[in-house]
Amino acid sequence: MDLKKIMEAGLQAIESADVLETLNDVRIEFLSKKGALTKAMGQMKDLSNEEKPLFGKRVNEVKEALETALKAKVATLEALKLKEDMQRDAIDVTLPGTKFVMGAQNPLVLIQREIETFFQEMGYKVVEGDEVELDLYNFERANIPHDHPAREMQDTFYIDEHTLLRTHTTAIQTRALEAYAPSVPVKVICPGKVYRRDDDDATHSHQFVQVEGLVVGHGITLADLKGTLSLFAKRMFGETRVIRFRPSYFQFTEPSVEVDVSCHICDGKGCNVCKHTGWIEILGAGMVHPQVLRDAGYEDPKLTGFAFGAGAERIAMLKYGIEDIRSFYINDKRFIEQFKRYE
Repeated sequence: MDLKKIMEAGLQAIESADVLETLNDVRIEFLSKKGALTKAMGQMKDLSNEEKPLFGKRVNEVKEALETALKAKVATLEALKLKEDMQRDAIDVTLPGTKFVMGAQNPLVLIQREIETFFQEMGYKVVEGDEVELDLYNFERANIPHDHPAREMQDTFYIDEHTLLRTHTTAIQTRALEAYAPSVPVKVICPGKVYRRDDDDATHSHQFVQVEGLVVGHGITLADLKGTLSLFAKRMFGETRVIRFRPSYFQFTEPSVEVDVSCHICDGKGCNVCKHTGWIEILGAGMVHPQVLRDAGYEDPKLTGFAFGAGAERIAMLKYGIEDIRSFYINDKRFIEQFKRYE
């Protein structure tokens, strides 16, 4: 085949190609090492010295023409393919986008985080502990020895004689005191799950969340405790809330008090929520018992402190009007979604 026919056939094949794969076959047929143009070069050995330069020049011209046509055709087919792909994968930008639904947090988590944030703003450190605890820190260091009748108030899940599921987050406090001793001040907030053998119903659960606080230092008084809890009640239930102390008994505080907050539903006038008293009990508190401080390693008799403990479920139920404590744990999406407005 002479060079003219090679060029004409190559250009015709390039023009006829309608896909990139076919175009690649054309390139191999005419321009590869075993292609038609390479084979035509074999004729050079039969030419005279005067004809060889002219033949070589003509070969280069044919090669350049074919490569130029091939490059242009590749560009055309690639543009066509891109257009087809875009048409096939076209997106109607006028359609509404996919709506991503944000999840909602369990109100119990919201309350715990709100409490933690409030006390962190007041300089407290959040301290957590193990749910499986030693009797030593759960009871004895909280001034509840083995023969103390107060143990009967907390029906406990024992793992063995010395190990149990903690019945209150006071266990975190006693460990924190031991870790800090003899340094002061101590300002910690201790949230976590606790466990007690109980029959589950609308107001009781075998597991629940406690948040306890502890302050130890020089000159700490019951007035400091009342001021702290007054601010806490206002933060949780509204700026118009007031609190009152009622005498009580806890083995790790002396004196001990029950803390009531004026009803946020009726503003203290009396309603079904507060049982027409105008007050709702929210937590227990008191001044840290001197024996608890001594057991932790504080020997200075002038040191004082206060402690308090609240159930996160109770505060959440009061704040959000939840009637059944079991609602926090049944994983009902309809229940959780109601609290998006509190995020």
